[in-house]
Amino acid sequence: MIKKFLKYQGQTTENPLGLEVIKARGSYIYTKDKKYLDFVAGVSVNNLGHSNPIINNAIINQLKDYSHVMVYGEFILKPSIKLCELIAKILPSKLNSTYLTNSGTEAIEASLKLAKRSTGRQKIISMINSYHGSTHGSLSVSGFEKRKRRYRPLLPNIFHINFNSLSDLELIDNSTSCVIVEPIQGGAGFLQANMKFLKDLRKKCDDMGAILIFDELQSGLGRTGKMFAFEHYGIIPDILVIGKALGGGFPIGALICNKSLMDKFKFNPILGHITTFGGHPVISKAGIETIKYVLKNNLQSKALEKEKLFKSILKHELISEIRGKGLMIAMIMKSEKIANYLVKECLKKGLIVFFLLYEKKAIRITPPLTISNKEIKIGCKLIIELLNNY
Repeated sequence: MIKKFLKYQGQTTENPLGLEVIKARGSYIYTKDKKYLDFVAGVSVNNLGHSNPIINNAIINQLKDYSHVMVYGEFILKPSIKLCELIAKILPSKLNSTYLTNSGTEAIEASLKLAKRSTGRQKIISMINSYHGSTHGSLSVSGFEKRKRRYRPLLPNIFHINFNSLSDLELIDNSTSCVIVEPIQGGAGFLQANMKFLKDLRKKCDDMGAILIFDELQSGLGRTGKMFAFEHYGIIPDILVIGKALGGGFPIGALICNKSLMDKFKFNPILGHITTFGGHPVISKAGIETIKYVLKNNLQSKALEKEKLFKSILKHELISEIRGKGLMIAMIMKSEKIANYLVKECLKKGLIVFFLLYEKKAIRITPPLTISNKEIKIGCKLIIELLNNY
């Protein structure tokens, strides 16, 4: 099967991990002859573990009624409405209207359009070393030139500033349509925004009439110890973008804002953003059960407890630091070589860890929020053993 995988399916790296998956359950992924403890969760997607029966049953029940019936926003589909209602209930009252998309990058694209449409301005500010997706608009606001230069020209009027730099906020002026920021920078190695930076950023956007967009595609839905990372700061964005974990393992994205802002998509021009499969009723049903499960089982608070367990074990002279919040953890190794060694050797031993996009010394640890303490100890013990043998 590996030959067919490489021959017929488009690849994005020279050396994909290449596991031939036959099933996945809970915190484990299985091939025909081995099981792997998953410390990655589909890159912060499978918050409830693999093949969660509650999610599976919700999908099966919805399929019995109907699946796709019409393009987004034309028919009244109960699962989609219920998901948007539930999202509104768990967010501040200002964030009361949700547009459902097929993916996170599409939600980013739509949020940039909405900011331009509502302000009548073109200037967009984002952060150096940010990552917001791979489509043209999302790539334009991502802040890593090496990944972008072969795809230029990209969107014009994009300006990048340094993350956590107070002086750079002066670039935000009355020609700025929006500022987009990750409260925790994913690709850069899970760098957290500091409190003063986000508070000053919020004030600057208010003073200049710019839209503040928070990209919480990775950090949302309980991963950082709160349902959303912005709750750690007491700051509310104008637009919140979520995805990844929202679908319980199925493709989805969403942008959330105030209804007065969302209504700009209705006119001048009409159909301000169009999507065929956004708000898919089957995936919406999965999204409803995902949010309910996280809240019912208090997975967001438990993520902070599990963070402490990880950090108490992952202590070694080859680890420079551990970044992140909750179960969004990055081990920064002493060198890129050590990071490469660890990812490869862990896989051989039955543990899945992974790289981050820009920080080559980083190891991603983003397991399911449902991972047990026992499983955490097993994986961490293996990591320490491999580092001892380096």
